[in-house]
Amino acid sequence: MFRLFKKLLNRKTLYDIQTRSQANQVNIFINGKAVSVPSYFTVLQALRREHITVPTFCYHDRLSIAGNCRMCLVQIEGMWKPQIACAIPVSKNMKIQTNSEMTLKAQEGVLEFILAEHPLDCPICDQGGECDLQDLSMKFGNDRTRFTDIHFQGKRATENKNLGPLIRTEMTRCIHCTRCIRFASQVCGLDVLGTTGRGVDMLVGTYVDKMFLSELSGNIIDLCPVGALTSKPYMFKARPWELRKTDSIDVTDATGTNIVINHRFDRVLRVLPRENDDINQEWLSDKGRWAIDSLEFQRLVTPMHRNESGLCPIDWDCALKIAGKLIRSTCPTKLMAIAGPHCSVETLVAAKDLLNMLGSDNTYIERGFSYSESNIDIRAAYSLNVKMKDVATADKILLIGTNPRFEAPILNSRIREAYVYNECDIYAIGPKCQYNYQVQYIGISVNDISKAKKYLQRAMRPLIFIGIDQLQTSHNVAIMNELNELMNTLNVDENWEVINIITKEASFAGALEVGWKPGGLAALKSLSPKVVISLGADHVFCRCDIPTDCSIIYIGFQGDRGAECASIVLPGSAYTEAGGIFMNMECRSQFAFPAVTPPGNSRYDWKIIRALAEYCHICLFYSDRESLCIRLAQVSPSLVNFGTYQSKLFADLIPQLMKRDAKKDTTVGSCSLHVEMQTLKDYYCSDIFTCNSPTMVKATKAATDIEKSHYASV
Repeated sequence: MFRLFKKLLNRKTLYDIQTRSQANQVNIFINGKAVSVPSYFTVLQALRREHITVPTFCYHDRLSIAGNCRMCLVQIEGMWKPQIACAIPVSKNMKIQTNSEMTLKAQEGVLEFILAEHPLDCPICDQGGECDLQDLSMKFGNDRTRFTDIHFQGKRATENKNLGPLIRTEMTRCIHCTRCIRFASQVCGLDVLGTTGRGVDMLVGTYVDKMFLSELSGNIIDLCPVGALTSKPYMFKARPWELRKTDSIDVTDATGTNIVINHRFDRVLRVLPRENDDINQEWLSDKGRWAIDSLEFQRLVTPMHRNESGLCPIDWDCALKIAGKLIRSTCPTKLMAIAGPHCSVETLVAAKDLLNMLGSDNTYIERGFSYSESNIDIRAAYSLNVKMKDVATADKILLIGTNPRFEAPILNSRIREAYVYNECDIYAIGPKCQYNYQVQYIGISVNDISKAKKYLQRAMRPLIFIGIDQLQTSHNVAIMNELNELMNTLNVDENWEVINIITKEASFAGALEVGWKPGGLAALKSLSPKVVISLGADHVFCRCDIPTDCSIIYIGFQGDRGAECASIVLPGSAYTEAGGIFMNMECRSQFAFPAVTPPGNSRYDWKIIRALAEYCHICLFYSDRESLCIRLAQVSPSLVNFGTYQSKLFADLIPQLMKRDAKKDTTVGSCSLHVEMQTLKDYYCSDIFTCNSPTMVKATKAATDIEKSHYASV
């Protein structure tokens, strides 16, 4: 009897769920076909879900509805004229025609009006070949025009705007779709662009002469359906059909933004975003888009050895012999490796295997942090513990010693999404920074963390973001102790992780995943190594004086401070040339395909290490990428489980393993928190890689100039 009752109860529950879901559905007819769609859909969303092509210019899935291009006109029964599909909600038994004579004629008429004033710039337009206006004119337009008076009066001409060193404007081509205006206001949080005038006199611009500079400003180029907004650094370099496309991952920050590398004749010409709803949606930071010209400056293209006259070029065999002899003659305890910010997981595993087989475990990353006895054993101690897209559902956010707008622009777009659409309250502890949302400052020191309790106590989905810079200071334990006490006072779901770390380097999570240790600078001072293998690490040598008896073997693609101090330079490859596996701040593994070949005598970093092992009489049991992937799976299966987010385990053990020594220091709590990138001018050239980019240097100068202008605060 109990089983029968349980079965009937389950059937009733299932029937109730089905009834509720059906109640939220609306039956409509599309071209005579009956379909059921959610009641909150617009006509355009219903048509796109049924894979029916409807031309649009102003509509975009991630922006608000404008309805001003009139291109998505469709015929709806009962209405005497065509209606715009993007702004009309569906209703019961609505009958929609997308292939009727009225619909096709209306769409053709709209295109005729747009083309009447549009310049014939297609042969010299950078948008040619990937222009929405070209594509829709071919599919929905006519092959002739009825507007002949333009031959006497001339077409509309508009003065171009100066939006800065990154975005080129040809406002005569503008069709007033207002995508750029809505993106600047809703995603960037800058009310810089707007419209003046009406009709044929309508202008899109800044009203006063002011540059449009933002960490996401380049996305308006992708949003523009015509050639009104194009890229200045890419100007007149290539046509779309001449380019080859390669899927890759952006390494200028730790968000793991999906990108497409466009290259021609073995040269990278531009970088575009690749859509990924779980990570970057379809946005890309300005550094990831335009810092690629750094790859052509200060490149290491041949092996070098230091003698009395400096670094001199030699061949690979001599360089590897000298490096191998140097390593073999060194005591394992005096042998050390330091990983830089752009290392792939393959390079990190190969280097660690080499040192481990030599008897050394001195493998470190440049950044140091140690606030828990668990160190790197628990991922939740050093990563983002919620999905990036779930950040947009938070109702209260606390920022501690970080500015996500410049440290992780893609993550910050999710925070702004929560602020705009979820009415999220955002609080900050630290110095005043340029945020693109309203922030309430609680304080500037560690002691002020306890004050945040009254702001977060009623939150259902709170999030706390800590900058990784704060975890390598003397007050890191005090911060985490305060946060754990604060977290214990919150009433949240057990599956919702509150404390999250914002990291900066693309190699950070991957290095810790395969067993590298933090604290390269401290280890360099305490261990006093005789031989240091630097995998593109430069920043640590800027802050430390290298002993005269210490030899540095530099493996990297760009000659900077690390190469200047090196005894032997082995030229490696950049991320666009070698590709590889990268783990983002969520600890999500992603694979970047190689796009171009390394210049000169450069080689893949992990292959250099593999060859170096041979000269050290060490056999690494992999010689190609396939066998290396088997080794990666042995180290951590997460490394080869691409694109999948894995929930962090054992986060509740971190407070129990917290170090207790620093909590006794009463002076630590009064320490002020410091943020490196507080303003936009600090963003563009924030590391060695971007400092070598001429485009980023120009952007920094423009950001500095705009701070001095009269309209800086507008």
